[in-house]
Amino acid sequence: MFLAAKNDIFHAFKRLAKMLENEKSSKIVSIQSDHGGEFQNERFEHFCEKHGIKHNFSAPRTPQQNGVVERKNRSLEELARTMLNANSLPKYFWADVVNTTCYVLNKVLIRPILKKTPYEFFKGRRHVLSHLKIFGCKCFILNNGKESLGKFDAKVDEGVFLGYATQSHAYRVYNKRLMTVEEFTDVVFDETNPKLQDQVPKNADEEDLLQKQISGAEKPSVVGNQSAEKEKQSIEKVADNNLPKDWIQPRGLSKDNIINDIKQGVIY
Repeated sequence: MFLAAKNDIFHAFKRLAKMLENEKSSKIVSIQSDHGGEFQNERFEHFCEKHGIKHNFSAPRTPQQNGVVERKNRSLEELARTMLNANSLPKYFWADVVNTTCYVLNKVLIRPILKKTPYEFFKGRRHVLSHLKIFGCKCFILNNGKESLGKFDAKVDEGVFLGYATQSHAYRVYNKRLMTVEEFTDVVFDETNPKLQDQVPKNADEEDLLQKQISGAEKPSVVGNQSAEKEKQSIEKVADNNLPKDWIQPRGLSKDNIINDIKQGVIY
């Protein structure tokens, strides 16, 4: 639950406690928190006494006593930072990325003792992962009657995938044209990474061409008349290009140590 201020924690806890009691048909026995003012106040104490909830506190300035919560918060923060920076998204999407991170971890993180994910332990059934998509990938939203279209207007809008809806079976998408976050089911995802596509060659020929371009960029250009030695090196370079690819010159070894005289056909 994402809150605008710490004063909203009490109402959020009441809502969460009621939801858990209805879903699991059981009562909350105890909770634990630090001595923050949002937890240690008269309203919290009255609510716990009314419902028979034992409220435990950690020792002051001892966050290791709340190690599970602190470790979870750190994991969510690090994953959210990585996902935002990897996709070059603005920071005001932090709530969406944290929500998506928590959603995915609950479905894929296996507890070492229980040998189950948190979702399996809480719901009592296995989960489906086929609907998971790459956060921040490009997607296309179908205009399913929300706006009247002309004959040649585009039927789809380009968007950015931001996660999964919490109260419906839908995807949360940022519409670039309207600059709003919406929930859709008719979404086509493009999960390819354009950064990797620009860097990785598609085949061996392109890789050889890229290597030649890099080698050519590293060598200084020759200005003016070339000397006899440079002309000889140019001729030898052309001859090397005509040689079979199996004849590779080892690094740090001159060509004279490998090939004596091409005309005579003598090879050492």
